[in-house]
Amino acid sequence: MDAVETAHRLADELLFPVALETDAAGVIPLASLDALADAGLYGAALPDDLEATCAVLEALAGGCLSTAFVWMQHLGVLRAAMFCEDAHIREEWSEPLARGDRRGGLALGGALPGPPLITAHETDGGWLLDGSSPWLSGWGRIDVVHTGARTDDERLVWMFVDARESDTLRVELQDLMTLRATATVRADFDGHFAPDERVVSVAPFTPGATPPEVLRIHASLALGVAGRCCRLLGASPLDDELDACRARLAALDPERIAADRADAGELAVRAAVVLMVHTGSRSILLDLHPQRLAREALFASVYALRPASRDALLRRLGAA
Repeated sequence: MDAVETAHRLADELLFPVALETDAAGVIPLASLDALADAGLYGAALPDDLEATCAVLEALAGGCLSTAFVWMQHLGVLRAAMFCEDAHIREEWSEPLARGDRRGGLALGGALPGPPLITAHETDGGWLLDGSSPWLSGWGRIDVVHTGARTDDERLVWMFVDARESDTLRVELQDLMTLRATATVRADFDGHFAPDERVVSVAPFTPGATPPEVLRIHASLALGVAGRCCRLLGASPLDDELDACRARLAALDPERIAADRADAGELAVRAAVVLMVHTGSRSILLDLHPQRLAREALFASVYALRPASRDALLRRLGAA
């Protein structure tokens, strides 16, 4: 069984049956994450192919968006370890992360355009981190945080920081309307020391357009939610729309990928509304899936929304 088939099986047999319970919880069940790791989906059995990886993410998102979202963050940490120029980082981290023995999250505060939210100052044997990263998911289920921080001379330093609170690293839970089980926190750094042996890369900070591949990955969350809505509805014209949207995204057309990403979000929201209308007034009950999928569709439509995709989505919604 390949990774995509495995992801669909786990989504249908494990994640979706407990999605409502997970949605109501404050943290993702360890059994769900362990099952992904045991199946090799933490990296060991993943194909080195963008579309296949997106298909896995879409399948998992259709089972439980919270689980898929935390899993997606981990993949970024794994790739950072695998392609690190430092052999010590590769040898120490790649295999444990790929097996799921160690799990990772992302703190992007220093890597975002504009003034840095996290700064790094070089010191003896390492770096001191200051500032905040507003969105760090998986707290309590991750071991390491791939953290981006900016230097005074506009370099971007990426490092692996232990996911543990201390006198210099504090976290505060974000009160989300959905995906509460991702245990998303704001991480505050106050002179937090990161040793040199945990530094993954140091390079000039060169912000630019978001690569089409990243937008393709983000859109997979919306496609997964839309796909689950379509399956619960039964055959409808939305099925063809979903296939067409996926095909456009797979083309990675730099001229329209932002609009394609917006289309995926709009389709997820519309499919969730159709499911609620189809279900009727019962759809607002917290023990039924339509309301959960509607909230997840809203999340997927605005998550990491870049300006071009935001403008396209507003036009799609008639509010440009």
